[in-house]
Amino acid sequence: MRISHLRQRLHDLGAKPCHEDRLLRGWSQLCSYDKKGSPAETFFPAAMRNELPAIEAELNGLARLHGEYPADDEVARLLVALHDGQMVESVLLPRGGLCVSTQVGCAVGCVFCMSGRDGLLRQLGSAEIVAQVVLARKRRAVSKVVFMGMGEPAHNLDNVLEAIEVLGTQGNIGYKNLVFSTVGDLRVFERLPLEMVKPALALSLHTTDVALRAKLLPHAPPVPVEELVERCEVYARATGYPVQYQWTLIEGVNDSDAELARIAQLLSGKYAIMNFIPFNEVDGLAYRRPPAERTAQMVGFLHQQGILARLRDSAGQEVEGACGQLRARTAKTR
Repeated sequence: MRISHLRQRLHDLGAKPCHEDRLLRGWSQLCSYDKKGSPAETFFPAAMRNELPAIEAELNGLARLHGEYPADDEVARLLVALHDGQMVESVLLPRGGLCVSTQVGCAVGCVFCMSGRDGLLRQLGSAEIVAQVVLARKRRAVSKVVFMGMGEPAHNLDNVLEAIEVLGTQGNIGYKNLVFSTVGDLRVFERLPLEMVKPALALSLHTTDVALRAKLLPHAPPVPVEELVERCEVYARATGYPVQYQWTLIEGVNDSDAELARIAQLLSGKYAIMNFIPFNEVDGLAYRRPPAERTAQMVGFLHQQGILARLRDSAGQEVEGACGQLRARTAKTR
């Protein structure tokens, strides 16, 4: 389901934009449709009131919890069943964060990620994306949403941007706390500046070497790394949000001194944060995460160069729950 289709359905029932917004606000924030002086039974048009039970049932059926895998008190992987039986994953993160999926599967085919092993199976509608937030909010407060789960958001751009608009307007999430992740699709840099809700941007970089990047991210757009960084910088300065560069650390692949020197050169003076994420080991893949001492050295080196770098462990390491692993394991069992 798309939010725009829901709005059209409400419009056909006599709803005005204020009625549509209140329903979306009540659904996305898990709050009553009533307001002081204007309860739902008098505020909504009669035809819309009559359809509310059916609409609510449909919205509640968009995303259901299939399994929950806690890693600690703040982090848990959620395996989410969609209305057609397909599965995606969401992750409860520390400090009110939530990572959501935008596709079932993925077409980019990153060699270190399980999400794209079966390719792209289908797109998620904007309402299915918001429904993951609603499902998480039934467990705890959510004040930040990152679009870094299964799928490449740029390949489902209309639905993702529609979900972002709802979460930023009716969902009570600050614009800078909506983080759009991409491998570098140029359509992102064209569309995001035009949106009413402009999210923060994250770029999945993983290496500064063009040839290596083509091997690690085989279906990412062949855009020079320098151009991607420059486009990110323009967006960062326009919005006032630093770009988050994502770098999955793989021992012997992208953890060299040469990579570090190139990162320092690329990001010098840029409004940027480098997030190093040690590889979450997967059965069947020979990749390994670097030793903790090496990752600490890499972070320290960039700090010495004046670049903000952070080490971020992959949520779900303890339950073999890196992106796509839970879904793959469940599909194999089924």
